[in-house]
Amino acid sequence: MSMEVTTKSNVNTGADVPAIAQPLGEEPTEIASNIKYHSHFNPHFSPFKFEPEQAYYATADSVRDRLIKQWNDTYLHFDKVNPKQTYYLSMEYLQGRALTNAIGNLDIHDAYADALKKLGHELEEVVEQEKDAALGNGGLGRLASCFLDSMATLNLPAWGYGLRYKYGLFKQLITKAGQEEVPEDWLEKFSPWEVVRHDVVFPVRFFGHVEVLSSDSRKWVGGEVIQAVAYDVPIPGYKTKNTNSLRLWEAKASSEDFNLFLFNDGEYESAAQLHSRAHQICAVLYPGDSTENGKLLRLKQQFFLCSASLQDIIARFKEREDGKGDHQWSEFPKKVAIQLNDTHPTLTIPELMRLLMDDEGLGWDEAWNITTRTIAYTNHTVLPEALEKWSQAVMWKLLPRHMEIIEEIDKRFVATIMSERPDLENKMPSMRILDHDTPKPVVRMANLCVVSSHTVNGVAQLHSDILKAELFADYVSVWPTKFQNKTNGITPRRWIRFCSPELSQIITKWLKTDQWVTNLELLANLREFADNAELHAEWESAKMANKQRLALYILRVTGVSIDPNTLFDIQVKRIHEYKRQLLNVLGVIYRYKKLKEMSPQERKNTTPRTVMIGGKAFATYTNAKRIVKLVTDVGDVVNSDPEVNNYLKVVFVPNYNVSVAEMLIPGSELSQHISTAGMEASGTSNMKFALNGCLIVGTLDGANVEIREEIGEDNFFLFGATADEVPRLRKERENGLFKPDPRFEEAKQFIRSGAFGTYDYNPLLESLEGNSGYGRGDYFLVGHDFPSYMDAQARVDEAYKDRQRWIKMSILSTSGSGKFSSDRTISQYAKDIWKIEECRVP
Repeated sequence: MSMEVTTKSNVNTGADVPAIAQPLGEEPTEIASNIKYHSHFNPHFSPFKFEPEQAYYATADSVRDRLIKQWNDTYLHFDKVNPKQTYYLSMEYLQGRALTNAIGNLDIHDAYADALKKLGHELEEVVEQEKDAALGNGGLGRLASCFLDSMATLNLPAWGYGLRYKYGLFKQLITKAGQEEVPEDWLEKFSPWEVVRHDVVFPVRFFGHVEVLSSDSRKWVGGEVIQAVAYDVPIPGYKTKNTNSLRLWEAKASSEDFNLFLFNDGEYESAAQLHSRAHQICAVLYPGDSTENGKLLRLKQQFFLCSASLQDIIARFKEREDGKGDHQWSEFPKKVAIQLNDTHPTLTIPELMRLLMDDEGLGWDEAWNITTRTIAYTNHTVLPEALEKWSQAVMWKLLPRHMEIIEEIDKRFVATIMSERPDLENKMPSMRILDHDTPKPVVRMANLCVVSSHTVNGVAQLHSDILKAELFADYVSVWPTKFQNKTNGITPRRWIRFCSPELSQIITKWLKTDQWVTNLELLANLREFADNAELHAEWESAKMANKQRLALYILRVTGVSIDPNTLFDIQVKRIHEYKRQLLNVLGVIYRYKKLKEMSPQERKNTTPRTVMIGGKAFATYTNAKRIVKLVTDVGDVVNSDPEVNNYLKVVFVPNYNVSVAEMLIPGSELSQHISTAGMEASGTSNMKFALNGCLIVGTLDGANVEIREEIGEDNFFLFGATADEVPRLRKERENGLFKPDPRFEEAKQFIRSGAFGTYDYNPLLESLEGNSGYGRGDYFLVGHDFPSYMDAQARVDEAYKDRQRWIKMSILSTSGSGKFSSDRTISQYAKDIWKIEECRVP
């Protein structure tokens, strides 16, 4: 009897598993030994403990062993072949958890699950210990991460470059006051996925002045110099040996910048001034920039990324090219492609010019030729406030040499246009890089990117068309071939294969192959089974499993109990007036009011719904924070109303991030992508929801247009004004011609009645009222689109009642999502813009 007990406890604690280093072990027993080895000989915690958290770090170390081997093989191979490489510069990467992704891409998920069982742990519980890396904020950063996954999976020679933020944006708490921001603690312990490269360090200068050495040479000197230290994160491809790098820069001051004399005199702050300033650079993503200091810090961050990355790229190029003569520089654009992800890394342009001219001794024409053949620019927005403009005064102060170069680029651009296209003379003020006509002269970063790069691309067909027809129309007339479209995509690995295993298994079973994971177009073959009753039953049970998992998660993080048999309706994205979470919540309020007015019998005939909204509002964006507060207030009232809460629940999902999305998206049945037409460049969560068999209620905006084309108009709940109608509707509104729908007025009045508490929502509601004026006049057309939105929601209610029809639509949604793989997007970038080719590790 006692023998059995002993054996049982041994199995549970892994006492019989030897601690042996087996970095490339394949079998569960070998993997378990390797994990145990890391817990003993690479300990991050005091011994005698092997709880889920310790198990996570030891497991991550074990997976990293394998990644480091592949990583080294990949870069040795790249060095041998010396292909042209792409360097992707982005201020944001929203990576999500690395453990599930790594064991999935390496195809060792089951082996690791078995190994952990031998050590007395469940993989699911161990995975939960990992914190999301706080290196991004929204779609821009998540796109960059999907792109990195595709670059590695396609075996492309490519690097990502970013900053290693200590606190990221913020962690969102939802309290009685609405959203509260606290620092994100993802690095509180450490990240097991990064490798610090103490040998990869570059100096980055700020401030100072320009010394004129001779008529044609200048040098930037003085100011303060901060060191950029490289931290590398491995990016494994799916079922391939290739493992690429995301290189993140950390800012440090050196020991000689610490003043021992001041410190011993008791002046501790003064003694470590540069250390403190270095620490600020990578502290927070998008620090508030309403102050002069805030603007300087943001500009410092941007330049720090650009300068460190370029110095690294140039150093690697010089190492690889034999002979160090001037002749090699003409080869630079044949070996290096640089992609600017939005305008944040624009300073790459003048910095590359400076490094080539001042450090490498090239003349202007040669440096300009190299720069313009190397750099390409992705535009992500048509919103004027998001097109960066930097004060010339701030730039002269921080980057005096770069301002000289930007002035020269501007001067030469003006001269070229005046001689070649005199018809554009009256357009020059808006086309120039430097805008001197404002009270505070600025540098227009988007203009600098367009003038200096060889290719400019938008991120969805509608968005690229608007760029060419409106935002950059004058440049298109000068360089018609410079502008392209590259519709965004998402990685099918993270966004269905790993986050929805049940649905993935069904897809593989019916397609008789798992090749769809790297060739998403194969999903189209599901269409022939769209009416198959057996597939319907399996599909519905997979969706139900995901809904139940989500319901447990919602109960755990919010305390609200939701019913998986109701329609799960989800809107998750940054909280912004143009994304119109306000339209959603006004619709919910109207639905609640109508449910209150019905008899119990009438309520039984409605379609019960659970509405979930999530996302972060930027800390200083008052109206966005009011919207968060309104959603939570409405939820408090609706969820505790016994007459209604079987038919409607409203949940604000806190601290939205990649891991939360991986729970919400598979469990969603309806998702809302309802931005004012013409304002969302692309959107990528719409693609994730559609891929997971979720139906979309949306406007003809961004990638919605293409999603609707691919999955079929009948499977998309369309409403709202189109992009070409929006300017006219705003004009009519200004002229007092708008007649609000009575339902819209009723919903606003219900808020004003105090039905949802005493908080003052007047400023939020007033933004929807009046015909014009700052903070008024409903610029985002919530009032105009409200009636057609409510009609679309009524169509949803009807469709959901017909289970067979709904499941068929869901299957057709997934089968129409093949176009939206980031593998497709990245192979187009590689072929059309970067001119790079596969470099597969043998």
